Amino acid sequence: MSPNTCWLCKIFRAEENGISSKVSLEEVLQWSQSFEKLITSKYGPMIYKIYLKTEHSDENIEFWLACEAYKKITSQRKRVSVARKLFTSYIQPQAPNEINIDSPARKAIIRNIQEPTQSCFDEAQRIIYMHMERDSYPRFLESEFYQKLKHSLQTNGNNSMVN
Repeated sequence: MSPNTCWLCKIFRAEENGISSKVSLEEVLQWSQSFEKLITSKYGPMIYKIYLKTEHSDENIEFWLACEAYKKITSQRKRVSVARKLFTSYIQPQAPNEINIDSPARKAIIRNIQEPTQSCFDEAQRIIYMHMERDSYPRFLESEFYQKLKHSLQTNGNNSMVN
């Protein structure tokens, strides 16, 4: 079985990484209502990340989630440290997990990285959110991955993946 079709294997691998596979049918069905519901649900971001790995674009959700955490940092010293890590991981040209953002957004971050503010990644995060919402999210909903997950929960009477 190829890695792209073994969706259950991916869920269990995720479980081994500390992600509960006790996702409910109700939550999974809500994901199809909007990208916002998927990304703000309890297990949605983790399941979506597993799917994005099959598309080789999981850096998008990783960056988006890292930005959400970054915005909550109150210490300026920690903010500088985390901003530099975000920059070297996702923003700088040839970064190991380089995200697809436009040149003006990249240049603005480069200008502001010495004295990073709470909002210095907002534009890049907005761009990545739009990429995911417009591109990979519709494919996710149509994917065998999502369809099989939904079907397995619909046919499993106890409303969770694992008994």
